[in-house]
Amino acid sequence: MSFSIQCAANNVWYGTFAHFNNIGICHGLATRIGGLSEAPFYSLNMGLRSGDDVKKVAANRERFFQALGIAAGTVVSGQQVHGDTVAVVTERDMGRGALNCDGLPGTDALVTNAAGVALMIFFADCVPLLFVDPKRRAIGACHAGWRGTAASLAAKTVLAMQQHFGTEPGDCLVGIGPSIGQCCYEVDEPVIACYREAFSWWEDVAIPHGSNWRLDLGQANCRQLEDIGVDKRNIVLSNVCTACNTPLFYSYRAEHGKTGVLAAVIRL
Repeated sequence: MSFSIQCAANNVWYGTFAHFNNIGICHGLATRIGGLSEAPFYSLNMGLRSGDDVKKVAANRERFFQALGIAAGTVVSGQQVHGDTVAVVTERDMGRGALNCDGLPGTDALVTNAAGVALMIFFADCVPLLFVDPKRRAIGACHAGWRGTAASLAAKTVLAMQQHFGTEPGDCLVGIGPSIGQCCYEVDEPVIACYREAFSWWEDVAIPHGSNWRLDLGQANCRQLEDIGVDKRNIVLSNVCTACNTPLFYSYRAEHGKTGVLAAVIRL
């Protein structure tokens, strides 16, 4: 199982997970290559609130959807707030937040079992996670920064799929996309205190660095998913650091806040 990057016919570059491709799940994680935005947003910026020209951002989203073979009118996103709310999406929500800012309010995770509904999340250092239940035919997507990870949003997304669709965590396939790596993610004591309180294994994902810590958000999400019964063999971690790879990905921290936003989309 692996994560790889490919180029679509319209020159949009995006990543996919092999274990999703193998079962015919339409999905993609955008890079910053193949769009219309100018510096410092060069070039496939998905963030309507980033300060970029909103018409170019909307066109970038259309280009990304085209690369995946998805119609904009089927896409649903949330208005992300670094919280732990999981929204159950239906056909009635289609189009919300696809090309505008009218996504589901206060929502950082989305789940659905509706065929044809595409879920979209945004990130630029935070961890993008995509979920598939191949048995009950359900999917999920969540955006987990340090707050969302400390609040176990990834685990809550799978548990929401279990509650609403009957998903067994052991059946769930997970793809964890590019995010800021432990190599680049330095946090202070108040942040680590949240992890110390939330997880017995917090020392496995945090390395002392002077008076601060280097935090591994990707592994923290893996561990919380394993804690609720997700099979480790079903989790693919891209192991790509956005801050180390700014020619390919946006990084809020590495680019000092003057950058674009990436997106991930999944559809049954």
